[in-house]
Amino acid sequence: MMLKSNVVSTKPYEGQKPGTSGLRKPVKTVKQEHYVENFIQCILDSVIASDTTDNRKLLVGGDGRYYNDTVIPLIVRIAAANGFKEVVIGENGLFSTPACSAYIRSCNCVGGIILTASHNPGGPDADFGIKYNVGAGGPAPDSVTNDVFERTKVISSYSILDPISISIADKGTTQLETDKGQVVVRVVDSVECHQELLSSIFDFASIRSYLADNNICVTADSMAGVMGPTAHRIFGEVLGVDSQHLIRCTPLPDFGGSHPDPNLVYAAELVETMETGRYAFGVAFDGDGDRNMILGNKGFFVSPSDSLAVIAANLSCIPYFTGRTFSGVGRSLPTSGAVDQVAKKLNVPIYETPTGWKYFGSLMDAGMIVLCGEESFGTGSCHIREKDGIWAALAWLSIIAFKQQTVEAIVTAHWEEFGRHYYSRHDYEGLTAEQGARVMQQVNSYTSRPSPDMGLTKVASCVNFSYTDPVTEDTTSNQGVVFTSTTGSRVIFRLSGTGSSGATIRVYLERYTKTDLNKDVQKILEPLVVFAGEVGDILGITGRDTPTVIT
Repeated sequence: MMLKSNVVSTKPYEGQKPGTSGLRKPVKTVKQEHYVENFIQCILDSVIASDTTDNRKLLVGGDGRYYNDTVIPLIVRIAAANGFKEVVIGENGLFSTPACSAYIRSCNCVGGIILTASHNPGGPDADFGIKYNVGAGGPAPDSVTNDVFERTKVISSYSILDPISISIADKGTTQLETDKGQVVVRVVDSVECHQELLSSIFDFASIRSYLADNNICVTADSMAGVMGPTAHRIFGEVLGVDSQHLIRCTPLPDFGGSHPDPNLVYAAELVETMETGRYAFGVAFDGDGDRNMILGNKGFFVSPSDSLAVIAANLSCIPYFTGRTFSGVGRSLPTSGAVDQVAKKLNVPIYETPTGWKYFGSLMDAGMIVLCGEESFGTGSCHIREKDGIWAALAWLSIIAFKQQTVEAIVTAHWEEFGRHYYSRHDYEGLTAEQGARVMQQVNSYTSRPSPDMGLTKVASCVNFSYTDPVTEDTTSNQGVVFTSTTGSRVIFRLSGTGSSGATIRVYLERYTKTDLNKDVQKILEPLVVFAGEVGDILGITGRDTPTVIT
């Protein structure tokens, strides 16, 4: 039967502006009539305007959250009506964000639409997300997301194919006969491509042997997100970790009622498990599988900034990097300067970017960096153009197996060699947009007037961070207010771009020292906490005397 393309009249919705990583809104907002269709049409219009090829292939997948199963068929129908020749879908609609990047790059897709709100909660009363990744495999750059946003302001119609019935529960290929020509819909194993890539990077046999020969117990918490099947495949089948140690590995639409954010607060179950001393290594992944938290025996916490630095200092332990030039490393502005110390010793460039993985893409494409990371539990390399939670875990297991040391011993030795960057992030979630704006306005005022002392030290500078991409020469402004002391301590205020409503203020605290390497983090940062409260007038503006989350 010939399927017909239909043009449906619509009106713009306000506020369809992608944030740091795609459009994130409450499910109730997304369920409004034509809301999803409008945004998808604007993405595809932007793609078509910049891509003149006739055989466009689009990847579609997501983290398994609520409403994905409704939106995936809509995307297929809209893509078909707009002339796309092939749509690739992950089995059961699942595709981790790093796996999406791997597949897009290896299978010549024009891009991919990823249905994820990352580490945000899922369910009917929670969040939904739509993110576009370009043909290089990475998040759409500002030039693309800005173009999409402008289109959302003026859209008057979208094209959509007649309703179709396609099962995404099993692998297979379906051919649709449409008035725009034949369209192939392919349902694929969403783990296979990513697994093959990782097997070319790491020595799985050596890791498995080390774990078995030394009776090393490993546990992984997928937080009921999309990384569960990958964890079973790689940790279980390949590395020999017993399935009883792989927890919450079944993807659930509401993530089991949990908040799938791998930090000390929301992954408390893993923290408690590690504190028992039963396991030598533990890792948690977020909803879409791109973030990770690393823990050692007895709950030893590796901050994401330290994790990036340790991996940078030990790249030679990973076969993929043997013989490769360490061209440079990237980190986001709020990430601590721990990796800077490594880069300095190795004489490699360091690039400080705004928050958002998309800012690393051009640097990797140009061969300027091979490793990058963010303080928000994201780590990755040039193998794809996304952060990759399981890559980070495998990097750590490679280092552990090569050095035959514990997580704590590796980190402690690193501090002794490079010094320690005491670091913490204080999140004030659930603020009104007005409160968030007032806090940022308050701290921004210090860019043009004297600041109070930062504890026992003076403030050397206060700037509103702006970044010019050395490859594209695009400039991004207003990325956070940075207070730097005369001794190098930093306090950074930033308005988060990953929430679905309201505002979240993130306050980043950092102090570097070559001595006092084993102090309590919050205690040593206390003078910076007091300073942040003063310059931000947080209590006066928000009424909050404590953060919502401390990591």
